[in-house]
Amino acid sequence: MYVPPAFHEDDLTALHAAMRDARLSNLVTATAEGLVATPLPLLLAPDEGPFGTLYGHLARANPQWTLPPTGEAMALFMGPDAYVSPSWYPSKLEHQKVVPTWNYVAVHAYGPIGFFEDADRLLEVVTRLTNLHEQPRAKPWSVADAPEAFIRAQLRGIVGLRMPITRLEGKRKMSQNRSEADRRGVAAGLAGSERAPERDVAKLIPV
Repeated sequence: MYVPPAFHEDDLTALHAAMRDARLSNLVTATAEGLVATPLPLLLAPDEGPFGTLYGHLARANPQWTLPPTGEAMALFMGPDAYVSPSWYPSKLEHQKVVPTWNYVAVHAYGPIGFFEDADRLLEVVTRLTNLHEQPRAKPWSVADAPEAFIRAQLRGIVGLRMPITRLEGKRKMSQNRSEADRRGVAAGLAGSERAPERDVAKLIPV
């Protein structure tokens, strides 16, 4: 990922937070048959290894897990993003030398990937992922709420994955390369948007 110095994010706590907030990632592997990608919710175990370890699962019918990867796998996490109109820059009135851009948060995680079929390990991963996303609900659903035989049958339709992270790339592009006045203009413009993700971006712009 191309990351100019102004947008570089290397704080591990911030990177992990962005990965958790993204909720859905894209898992990409290079194979002899070409690139393969699958959208997946992934579970981050932050204390496993220097950068953490990712866990998840794929449908057994998904060929991605049967195609041996060439080199590292990559998981892409996207945070809030928004189109930035030049009309929000006060500097536009001064010299007109402005163009549109896009603000966003992105994290790329790399590492070797392994797949497993053990039912007990799969149950643990599915349970942890479910608990993570059910936790905010007033009445969280639990894997244990379903009949055990039914869950065991469902587990036979998936395979687990484990990816120890060997390196992380982070980019937080939030108009840091603009003047304070321009940043304030962008933040105000996005704060008035009808789209919640754009309002989220407005809160991340340093003003």
